[in-house]
Parts: sequence; C-alpha cells; structure tokens
Amino acid sequence: MNLSSKNRLTVKESFLFPGDNLRDKVGRAVCEAGCLPRKELFEAWEVARRIRRRFRGGRVVDLACGHGLTAALLLLLDDTSPEAFAVDRSIPASAGKLHEVLVERWPRLEGRVAFEEKSLLDVPLSSRDLVVSVHACGGLTDLILARAAEAGARVAVLPCCHNLSESDKGSLDGWIDAPMAVDITRANCLKSKGYRIYTQTIPSEITPKNRLLLAEPPQD
Repeated sequence: MNLSSKNRLTVKESFLFPGDNLRDKVGRAVCEAGCLPRKELFEAWEVARRIRRRFRGGRVVDLACGHGLTAALLLLLDDTSPEAFAVDRSIPASAGKLHEVLVERWPRLEGRVAFEEKSLLDVPLSSRDLVVSVHACGGLTDLILARAAEAGARVAVLPCCHNLSESDKGSLDGWIDAPMAVDITRANCLKSKGYRIYTQTIPSEITPKNRLLLAEPPQD
C-alpha cells in the first residue's frame, strides 16, 4: 500500500482495511465517505495514537483541522475527552460527509465534535485543553504553539511547509538543514517556558515532514 498517496480513498479500496482493529474500521469508514486522501488518513492516525500514548483527557482543539479526522480519532482513542473543537479558516465541504459516516459507525461521537470556520487567533483556549495540529503550514504552526503556551495547554504539532524567511532558525542552520533548525528552535522555545517536550516521528513512508512535537506545561 502506498501510504503517501494523495488519491482519495473510495469504497473500492475498502479491501485494504480488512481487520477488526480500530485503524482498519476507521479506514473502511473513510473509504465509504470517499472524500479523504489516503495520506491524510495515515497522518491523522499515526499522530493521534502517539498523542494518546502521552496525553489523556481534556477538550480536544484541532487547529487548521482540514476534515477534522484527527479530532474524531482522539475522541475514539480516549473517551475521557468530553468533546472536540475543529477549527479552520476554510473547512472542506466534504468534512461534513466524513463526520456523518464516522458518527454512523460510532454513535458516541454524535454532538461531540464541533466544526467552525474562524481565525486561529479567535479560538478561546484554556489550560484544560489539548491543542493539536497536523501539518499547519509555515507560520501557522508557530501561531498554534504560541496560543497553546499562552493558555498553558498541552500541545502536539506535526509541522510542514516551513517559512524559512520568517521562522526563527535559532542560528542553527549553519550546522543542520533549515527546517530542522526551525523545529528544534520551536521545541527549545517551549522548553524555555517550562514545558516538558517530547520529540517523535511518524513513518517517513507517509510523509517526509514527519517530526511530531508534543509538549506539556509544568505540573502544579
């Protein structure tokens, strides 16, 4: 299976997900919806399960959410989170179709994932939230990290499309490639604010932009 394919999954690909585990059940639901690129399914799954190994509970806030699959997966993986808020400036029209299929398969999701189109600057956050974002382009990742830190919330991001002319490289780009320098500087910035950071990767077969940064504020 080409995990990085940008082709939409359809019912014809349901055979790729024959198992009784949650990943395959979600895969078949995504195929039924027929609107999500294969790559996005695997990105969301790999990110969500790594987040839940580290962080439990809290309201999920999925920023630059796209179809909102990461938000739904985080609820399915940990039912102690009461709800999820999926926000993007422009939410794909097909996000509703995907969510309907997921709710049909998992009725406990009904009424627990709210979608809203608005600026990420206008999203209210609190220290009880779990802020997540999968491939928020360029400076959006920096904005999300800053908003989460300002609220004292846990945060997990999978950065992409680094804006090398604006993002802080921490003067490290003379030794390492510039996108890596940006991500290291992001991690160190959170650490300087008292956050405990965790650095992981998702499989490069899905995306070469596979660095996952997780962070939690100091415990009282």
